[in-house]
Amino acid sequence: MPVLFFGHRKHMLDPGDDVLAWGESLEHLLQSKTGQLLFEDFLRTEYSEENLLFWLACEDYKTITSQAEMRVAAKNIYEEFVQVDAPRQINIDCVTREEIRENLSQSVANCLDAAQRVIYRLMENDCYPRFLKSEMYQGLLEQAEQQ
Repeated sequence: MPVLFFGHRKHMLDPGDDVLAWGESLEHLLQSKTGQLLFEDFLRTEYSEENLLFWLACEDYKTITSQAEMRVAAKNIYEEFVQVDAPRQINIDCVTREEIRENLSQSVANCLDAAQRVIYRLMENDCYPRFLKSEMYQGLLEQAEQQ
């Protein structure tokens, strides 16, 4: 099993990881835990890892079934990523930000969906293409092709 060193972490490339498929779409990349970690390391070099961390937090949020837990999780996500001056504030428009704030007070289950779509498109159209051209991914492709 190949060992990869990127950023501050050592990654074990899982035999099930299809590095070539990661180049086909952001969706393929995010379906792999190793792909997520590598993409996060790449985003950290660009000071934009909050986008992926927000997207992953939203994915986790969707798995919560308890209304009480949903309220707490949504509030935590809002405070960490959405509100103005949040520690990891994501780049979304003020209309979407306000919509989320209003939906939180009404405990709407899909209150984060609009922002998650905005961030996914941002990653897909901006960060992901740079990741594919990065030394990190290109080096990984070379390693995969030599296997």
